[in-house]
Amino acid sequence: MAQAAAANVKTRPVAAPKAAVWKWSGKTKQGELRSGEMEAQDSGAVEARLRQMGIEPTKVKKKPKELHLSFGNGVTTKDILVFTRQFSVMIDAGLPLVQALDIIGGQVDNPAFGKVLLDVKSKVESGSTFADALANHPKVFDELFVQLVRAGEIGGILDTILQRLGAYIEKNDKLQRRVKGAMVYPAVVLTVAIGVVGVLIAFVVPTFEKMFKDMGGALPGPTQFLVDLSRNFRGSWYLYLGVPIALFVAFKMAIRKGRGQEIWHDTVLKTPLFGPLVRKVAVARFTRTLGTMISSGVPILDALEIVAKTAGNRTIEKAIYYVRAKISEGKNMAAPLGETEVFPPMVVQMIGVGEATGAMDAMLNKIADFYDDEVDVQVAALTSMLEPLMMVFLGGVVGYFMIAMYLPIFTMASAVK
Repeated sequence: MAQAAAANVKTRPVAAPKAAVWKWSGKTKQGELRSGEMEAQDSGAVEARLRQMGIEPTKVKKKPKELHLSFGNGVTTKDILVFTRQFSVMIDAGLPLVQALDIIGGQVDNPAFGKVLLDVKSKVESGSTFADALANHPKVFDELFVQLVRAGEIGGILDTILQRLGAYIEKNDKLQRRVKGAMVYPAVVLTVAIGVVGVLIAFVVPTFEKMFKDMGGALPGPTQFLVDLSRNFRGSWYLYLGVPIALFVAFKMAIRKGRGQEIWHDTVLKTPLFGPLVRKVAVARFTRTLGTMISSGVPILDALEIVAKTAGNRTIEKAIYYVRAKISEGKNMAAPLGETEVFPPMVVQMIGVGEATGAMDAMLNKIADFYDDEVDVQVAALTSMLEPLMMVFLGGVVGYFMIAMYLPIFTMASAVK
């Protein structure tokens, strides 16, 4: 038994050394200086791989481990857009994939994005496909990006796919910025209103309260309400700050996923003020994404699954999955799309025409362009309507304070007369 145990110990496999990141520099056969980073188990493996690439190594050094704090992935939409544009130009010019990644990864302004690109380059050097290497960074390159790149690699039209991706990212970013821009004004006015009310209650009302005590007599109702509110706020200010924050956090947690998210997304679509805007944004995103994927050669069922995941609204996501299920049963797209009652009838009819003429991708892009313009009109109308409403609200709040504070003075003046 002892010999058997010893045999087991001897035959136990030894764990391979953990791969490390190595910084290298070398020369090509043409005398060009190159440098970069590579993941390998030892320096010998790095040198062997470099010689396979036609580079004679001059220096290979293990990269020291970095200690850093990361808040999110640190990569913006602009970084992705610039990379996509530059990369498509390089691939179209005939540069090898690894060389293009090496050039862009070494010159990007965002260090976090540079590390991602160099890691992608390392994976491609190791034999991975470009799409699989991108899929290792889902927080930077979403499923839509990865699937389109994979379709480009399979079809041999990667440069064309990247150009379409760049156009899609740019238009989608403009759409999001328009909607966010429309929300900035009311948010700023509401914040200013809350700040003004807080300052008046905490500092201005107590000053008037001392003056009112010296005057004697009963205070008018509006003034007494502000005085009581000021005393309560100064005595329990932490409740006035903590309760709204707690309610906001609880609301965000309730709508993060599950049934609460479904109810909230359905309610947003039905609101009279913001519902039409949210619906138009969703239609523009749906048609733009689906049109880009179909024109890039992605199968319709795969494209609809990705579009559903990137819809941004659970109600619209469920509708897209319903359409996908009906298409898998052999039906066309327009009929089940109309059954969902989520998309406008015009969109359903135009998609039906696109199916009948065999120009689905072109029709979807036309719909997206139309709804991009519709979003512009809706945002302008919403902003022009909110501006006077918010000004009336802010003026009403400040006016109420002014009247409530000066009402006792007016009452005293009339009593003296």
